[in-house]
Amino acid sequence: MSEPRLSDADRAAGRRLMARLDAFAAFTDEPGRLTRLFLSEAHKKAAQAYIGWCAEAGLAARIDAAGNVVARYEGSRAGAPALMLGSHIDTVRDAGRYDGNYGALAALAVVEALAAGGERLGHAVEIVAFGDEEGVRFRSTLTGSRALAGRYDEDALDQRDSGGNVMRDALRAFGGDPERATMIRAENVAAFVEAHIEQGPLLEAEGLPLGVVSAINGATRLEVGVDGMAGHAGATPMRLRRDALTAAAEMALAIETRARAEADLVATVGRLEVWPGATNVIPGHVQFSIDLRAPDDRRRAAALADLTASVHSIAAARGVSATVAKTHEADAFVCDPRIVAGLTRAVEALGVRPRLLPSGAGHDTMIMGSLCPAGMLFVRCKGGVSHNPLESITLEDCALGLAALTGFVREFRIA
Repeated sequence: MSEPRLSDADRAAGRRLMARLDAFAAFTDEPGRLTRLFLSEAHKKAAQAYIGWCAEAGLAARIDAAGNVVARYEGSRAGAPALMLGSHIDTVRDAGRYDGNYGALAALAVVEALAAGGERLGHAVEIVAFGDEEGVRFRSTLTGSRALAGRYDEDALDQRDSGGNVMRDALRAFGGDPERATMIRAENVAAFVEAHIEQGPLLEAEGLPLGVVSAINGATRLEVGVDGMAGHAGATPMRLRRDALTAAAEMALAIETRARAEADLVATVGRLEVWPGATNVIPGHVQFSIDLRAPDDRRRAAALADLTASVHSIAAARGVSATVAKTHEADAFVCDPRIVAGLTRAVEALGVRPRLLPSGAGHDTMIMGSLCPAGMLFVRCKGGVSHNPLESITLEDCALGLAALTGFVREFRIA
């Protein structure tokens, strides 16, 4: 196809969105780097800014019981079914500024464009800035979308962060309502669409600014505890040690070996904590995480069984004990064919060759897909880098993604 087609208005909207993304990055829990954890002070300031920008567009946004920011732009008739747009505004530690934030702010930009021209569609447009997708502060994840999909886990409210703060209390202080968080299932939603940076290298490798997501990998998160025996580092012979850390290290290597043996299967030990954590003490306890993903749920289940068996086998051989607890599971999700087709047409209308591709990362879309038809639009990111301050998109790609999302919203029809 020829060069992408963007109008002057599209480019202006893209510049405005990029400027807003830059401003939004100032809401951080850690000066000098972007860290915005669920229900933190930075999250609260970001939510308030989002609500303020909604008000400028004539929308009455609010924080819902689960800590999401939600707003509604009515269609040509009051009470019409809604097309919901959005993404998350929490981040990992030392994050980039586009993961999640792009989709949340692009959703608002779509409504701003409609409101500026007094344009009403045959459907309402609801926008959402989900509060918790990353699951960094507390061990549960995707709690914002789970609430709207009617799948909120009440046990999540009793989890504690590393400082001992209980989610229930943090949610109440934020402006949510823990007593209602499990009961706010969204109603009258016809479909959900999320715009997001790709977080992978395929679009860049193929010279394409946009992609349409076909499916999202299923994921399992595990918490592994390894108990050995703490002892004096100088006085305990090597042959008599029950070192929890060396056992955990062998387990991590076994996890890597299993994942490397199968295409499209990925497994990561991303967090490891050692007790007592002293230079001259043999580690007596280790806690580590496993993140396991695959596009096929049966293959993921088989890998999970193998990894669990390896952990226990290594523990037995090394004279330590191990526990494996599942903290999160999400099935692989296939995007709705009608939404895939609509996004494909919106991308083509901009003169961009459409590219269907799967997402290796998990997203709120896979949870919302249990409530209504759902799909995703990807925007190219430099080097496929994400969850990193080097995360980068171009101004033109930003504008193209927004133009495609806006075009899709205008052409969407209630089935």
